[in-house]
Amino acid sequence: MGQPQPDMIPEDAPVYVISVAADLAGLHPQTLRQYDRLGIVRPSRAGGKYRLYSMRDVRRLRQVQDLAGEGMNLIGIKRVLDLEERLAEVESRLARYEAREASTALVVWRPQRRR
Repeated sequence: MGQPQPDMIPEDAPVYVISVAADLAGLHPQTLRQYDRLGIVRPSRAGGKYRLYSMRDVRRLRQVQDLAGEGMNLIGIKRVLDLEERLAEVESRLARYEAREASTALVVWRPQRRR
């Protein structure tokens, strides 16, 4: 059967231990621990102890690195990322609402007769 290919793993599946996630993001594992403490990245926990990161987490870590490279501090970065998450959530809810409210009903209009 073989091992699953990386592109077959869902992007939100927590599969990477901290050392692998740090390598993928180009950061030191201690930096990932700091980001976890600050709530910038929220990895899953295996057995309540070990951090497990998803590819979505790795992408977020890369985004943190990009924003820090532009001179933004960690508190500002957390705020930006939190706002982006909220915006994506609102956009998703709006899309679901619009899909539900879209009507395919046929409306027939007939002018009233004059008396």
